[in-house]
Amino acid sequence: MISSSKIKSVDFYRKIPRDLTEASLSGAGLSIIAALSMLFLFGMELNNYLTVTTSTAVIVDKSTDGDFLRIDFNMSFPSLSCEFASIGVSDVLGTNRLNITKTIRKFSIGPDLRPTGSEFHSMPVINSLKHGEEADDDSVEGSHMVTANNFDSYSHEYPILVVNFYAPWCYWCKRLKPSWEKAAKTMRERYDPEMDGRILLAKVDCTEEVELCRRHHIQAYPSIRIFRKGSDVRDDHGHHDHESYYGDRDTDGLVKAMEELVAPIPLEESHKLALDGKHKTTAENVKRPAPKAGGCRIEGYVRVKKVPGNLIISARSGAHSFDTSEMNMSHVISHLSFGRKLSPKVMSDVQRLIPYLGGSHDRLNGRSFINHREVGANVTIEHYLQIVKTEVITRRYSREHSLLEEYEYTAHSSLVQSIYIPAAKFHFELSPMQVVITEDPKSFSHFITNVCAIIGGVFTVAGILDAILHNTMRLMKKVEIGKNF
Repeated sequence: MISSSKIKSVDFYRKIPRDLTEASLSGAGLSIIAALSMLFLFGMELNNYLTVTTSTAVIVDKSTDGDFLRIDFNMSFPSLSCEFASIGVSDVLGTNRLNITKTIRKFSIGPDLRPTGSEFHSMPVINSLKHGEEADDDSVEGSHMVTANNFDSYSHEYPILVVNFYAPWCYWCKRLKPSWEKAAKTMRERYDPEMDGRILLAKVDCTEEVELCRRHHIQAYPSIRIFRKGSDVRDDHGHHDHESYYGDRDTDGLVKAMEELVAPIPLEESHKLALDGKHKTTAENVKRPAPKAGGCRIEGYVRVKKVPGNLIISARSGAHSFDTSEMNMSHVISHLSFGRKLSPKVMSDVQRLIPYLGGSHDRLNGRSFINHREVGANVTIEHYLQIVKTEVITRRYSREHSLLEEYEYTAHSSLVQSIYIPAAKFHFELSPMQVVITEDPKSFSHFITNVCAIIGGVFTVAGILDAILHNTMRLMKKVEIGKNF
């Protein structure tokens, strides 16, 4: 058997008898300093262990989210009616999608940018309406000319008042005029305003009655409005309850639509309030509620190819004319982002790792782009966006997975005069490179190793300093003794 004395011979930590050790004041001071140093360095090492470090690399884009990119937006246009607001996208590959409605919602807004009612439901942009023959005789005058002075009296006198808001220079107004006047004459003969009084067709020249047209939010010509007696009462927000006519513009089509408006109103009630107009007739297919305010909030998303392209918001119609000198495409961007929408929790987790990330995810949020007319009319507001994909990869628990994929962008904006209808254009271009941010966690073994190194290193350095100090003091004492002798 191995004796205990042989086992004791391999002891690395041999003890010195207490009666052979000597405590000193300098050794005590160094011990306190060493303990405080160990505690301080341990705290720094623990903080470094808990702090997340990352490495950044720029590589060729290897997106795993397909060939399409989602654009989410929420914008308010104080001077663009929801009636004609159109969203379109185009790209360098020839894609040209106009009047996107499936994923878009519109709300009429007032000057304070707050919605004035429920969602405004758009109909497809009309490109083919039936008009009368251009050779029609335009000398017939069957409709009444209405001005700001007599508009209210007409709207309160007739259960149905149909008004054609027009401009003399407008091409579509000129095409409508013969049919409108003939239809007005026919309706006047069938429903005499003096004897019957159920319906009246009228017209307003918007170049003469600017304020009247502005009050009814007329932004394109011709705009045919249907006013029902008693329903167009202005409340404290200035809302109007009436409808827009979007049916055929030939004489027969107009007369048929007007007949359907009159049909539900009994003759004996012609001087009472009109019905709500919710009866099921074919007229429902050619009219819809008119906008309650002159502005529009547009929100939703579109999907585009990952190539340079454009998101365009403008006024569009295939059967109306716009006065481009009066159009104002000023807008306020509440939200504009690319890629999948990020939940607040995900963004919070990411910013905990990388505080600077996410600052350019929605760079234009809260920005206002207002045209104060300093540069004149026909102003298009353009935004140039450079988009870069950023991917964050975490390696916690020895497993590598993607924590976030987001698209950040830079934006530069300008106001440009144009000969075309003013618009708000967002030109976007994706970078062929992507930024990869990788989390580099520290292992626990590395932490323990550093802690042991701190303890051993401080202990050793303190021992060396103590030995130097002790030997120096002994030497000084010997020198003093030698001098005394």
